[in-house]
Amino acid sequence: SNTMKKKTLYILPLAMASLAMTSCVDNWLTEPSPGITKLEDFYTSGQTALQSVNAAYTPLMWEYDGATYLCEWYIGDVMSDDALKGGQNVGDMSVVYDMENFKVQSNNALLLGFYRAQYQGIARCNLVLDQVAKMEPDTTMNVSLQQRILGEASFLRALYYFRLVRVFGGVPYVDFIIDSPSKWQQPRATAEEVYGHIIDDLTFAQKTLWEKNAYAAEDLGRATKGAAEAMLLKVNLYCHNYAAAEAWGDSIISKNQYDLCADYGTNFLLEGENGIESVFEIQYMEDEMSDYGEGFGFTRGTFTTILTRTRAEDGWGFNKPTQNLYDEFETGDPRRDLSILNPLGDLSTVEYYLGNRYLNRKYALVTIADGDTTYYQLKHATRSPINTKYIRYADVLLMYAEACCENGNLAAAKEALERVRSRARNMQDDPTVLPAFPYGSYSDTPEGLRDAIRHERRVELAMEGHRWFDLCRWGVACEVMEAYKAQESEEVRAEMGTFIKGVHELLPIPQQEIDLNPMEQNPGY
Repeated sequence: SNTMKKKTLYILPLAMASLAMTSCVDNWLTEPSPGITKLEDFYTSGQTALQSVNAAYTPLMWEYDGATYLCEWYIGDVMSDDALKGGQNVGDMSVVYDMENFKVQSNNALLLGFYRAQYQGIARCNLVLDQVAKMEPDTTMNVSLQQRILGEASFLRALYYFRLVRVFGGVPYVDFIIDSPSKWQQPRATAEEVYGHIIDDLTFAQKTLWEKNAYAAEDLGRATKGAAEAMLLKVNLYCHNYAAAEAWGDSIISKNQYDLCADYGTNFLLEGENGIESVFEIQYMEDEMSDYGEGFGFTRGTFTTILTRTRAEDGWGFNKPTQNLYDEFETGDPRRDLSILNPLGDLSTVEYYLGNRYLNRKYALVTIADGDTTYYQLKHATRSPINTKYIRYADVLLMYAEACCENGNLAAAKEALERVRSRARNMQDDPTVLPAFPYGSYSDTPEGLRDAIRHERRVELAMEGHRWFDLCRWGVACEVMEAYKAQESEEVRAEMGTFIKGVHELLPIPQQEIDLNPMEQNPGY
């Protein structure tokens, strides 16, 4: 009928419209969500590659996570015989009190923040290494720059893992992007495996990075070929690969990219930053913004200055050099008073911590002239601009001396040791101070030379965060700490726990991380 035909005509267009709409819905469901950028769409320009590797440096700067301060020197100095915790009293930064006195537990907030900061750095490096390697060079990134960027990320990943492995031992090793929950839990690698990966990353970095003098002035502070060689020297010492360490020392020394500052103290002034003695520094700057109460990434300045300045100058008085360290310096050694402030004057204005009133001078930005002590005026307490001198050339020379000594290459060891000592000697009018090796009680034997080099590391690098890690890698932490405890004041001894050999050389894996990623805890915790 006509009525039936009309119904059919109406139904057909409706059916067609319905089919078309279904097709559109299907397309819409498979289209990318608006506002979502795929990684491969983001990594399209050399400028992006540079920005990404710049971001990979940033977690090195982090010293505060919103809950506690986590400067590496709280481990490297305070846990050793070089420094006491300091602060207002024993309860000030109790997490450090526990670490210093060998009472630390796996719920320590500083260790949790430190652990997480390194892994954030590692994640940023993994992103660069995964994505930048796939990019086509362009007008802002030629092949040489692309390789350098990959070298920087490899160097930084090695450094983050190095900071982890020497504190915790073996840790989960991740060299890929974690982009799904199924990848969150990773097994704990052994320390040996982690060191192996570190050496692989540094070897790649050494091949692809540029020498220091190839960088533009605004790029000083980036990882260089020399920085990679210095880290290869350092890491091989930790692994007792002395022949490899010596070879990397030869490589960096022979190129004459670095030298010692004429004046030791220049290393710890703003005008000395990224200078002739600088092999790698953690870069800081200041501005007037406040970031109290904020955590990772909320400051571009270092907290170390305000943390270590005297409480009489609005500082917080942490990281106080011990009498034991003060006494380690030879008579007339100018490095003592450039490393340690011994406040004079009205003692009522100078805080004591367990009877100790010494102060760490190196990062306090203090100058002393004609008897007047002047503190650099910070624009904001959390924004000190002084860089952390992570590797100085003097450190390289002493590491090289150590490697040569262990290899029986005593002449080269003595020569490197003498370069460091002569710099300090030449700062004095008296040529008899700091005589060349052998001197004092150090005999002209391989054992005497080893002891002299270890002494020199302690005084040359005092209060720069090295001592604890040196004691542990030398395998003498227990003996040295027991001897130190025996001669400390009764006041300090009363706070100290017992050092357990085979336990306290490492710190516990944070319990929260074990809860998230089940793995075996370090022995004794």
